[in-house]
Amino acid sequence: MGKNKLEKFADMAGYPHVFEYPYSVVDDVPFEMKGNWNKQFFKNDNPIVLELGCGRGEYTVGLGRMFPDKNFIGVDIKGARMWTGATESLEAGMKNVAFLRTNIEIIDRFFASGEVSEIWLTFSDPQMKKATKRLTSTYFMERYRRFLKDNGLVHLKTDSNFMFTYTRHMIEKNQLPLEFITDDLYHSDLVDDILGIRTYYEQQWLDRGLNIKYIKFMLPQSGNLQEPDVEIELDEYRSYNRSKRSGLKTSK
Repeated sequence: MGKNKLEKFADMAGYPHVFEYPYSVVDDVPFEMKGNWNKQFFKNDNPIVLELGCGRGEYTVGLGRMFPDKNFIGVDIKGARMWTGATESLEAGMKNVAFLRTNIEIIDRFFASGEVSEIWLTFSDPQMKKATKRLTSTYFMERYRRFLKDNGLVHLKTDSNFMFTYTRHMIEKNQLPLEFITDDLYHSDLVDDILGIRTYYEQQWLDRGLNIKYIKFMLPQSGNLQEPDVEIELDEYRSYNRSKRSGLKTSK
């Protein structure tokens, strides 16, 4: 029989590689690991890669196995889901994987300038109603700049045509260096072991016949970021197991 949420939270409270700092805690407790992840936790000088909105942590754990010479941190506020990847990595004895349970809106409080090399955004909620909540908006990109190396990589993997289109316009508007883009990943020439990691929900979308989209771009430190002034057709559905949108055709 599977564990319930309270049991999972109890497990993670004792996991040495899980750090829990939601809004209710972070204001009262200084985060001493900021600027010291390599020295104090990973105990190496390898690049740090974040998965923001990691869910069950499939990418965090999968990439950690593929790249033992990099350090991976999965970030999400939903601890019951995170427990899956946290438990798997702990039982496998992985020393290059950690998890941070916090609100992504305050992600810059946990990493120092230049401390992170790459960011993965895997099936983020497209947040079609409010631009500032989108993880590729200027609101978040400015936060990423506070800890991402100059020209650090950002990977977006999504089922959402809205999120894909919005991010493409963000890149074009701000002339960000684009390394790769496809609106049908699994019928492109780019599919490899890295991009072939499939999350639990991704498999559900694939089973429903939805195309998976992927963008890889760099985020320079220089330049003022601007929101694209475009209208984007909303997705006819929301992410797996969420209700449909109705009554709206475009969004800014």
